[in-house]
Amino acid sequence: MSTVVALLGDHPEALPVLEQLFEREWADYYGPQGPGDARRDLLAYSNRDGLPLGLIAIVDGEPCGIAVLKAESIPALPHVSPWASAGLVAPGCRRRGIGARLIAALEAHARAMGYPELHSATNTANSLLERLGWTFVARVPHEDGTLAVYRKAL
Repeated sequence: MSTVVALLGDHPEALPVLEQLFEREWADYYGPQGPGDARRDLLAYSNRDGLPLGLIAIVDGEPCGIAVLKAESIPALPHVSPWASAGLVAPGCRRRGIGARLIAALEAHARAMGYPELHSATNTANSLLERLGWTFVARVPHEDGTLAVYRKAL
């Protein structure tokens, strides 16, 4: 299995696959009845040198995951930046370390951009972030529930 992490902006051919992945994984938001527009968001993440910055995982030539470095993420924490966000690995590619590689690449990009720390909010990737050395900060209200907020010093 050959895995490469690359800038989304360098791989526009990945957009249709990632759009479908967003729509399936986050159907309430990106699905037909949801308020989101997966294509618009993915295009916004296609920067090469500024935020938001999307990184994708390509396994054996096929896009199978994404993570985004964003300036803003959680409305309850508008003063906190930047964020590791929109992390998603296709179901058939999970449990292979791809999420960890995407997060490590986001950390490297944030560090290269001069950020001293990075944040993430999740209700599904807690154990992954903790294994990668992230520190739990707090639980914050978000939409219909709460999210765990983590911080990583860079």
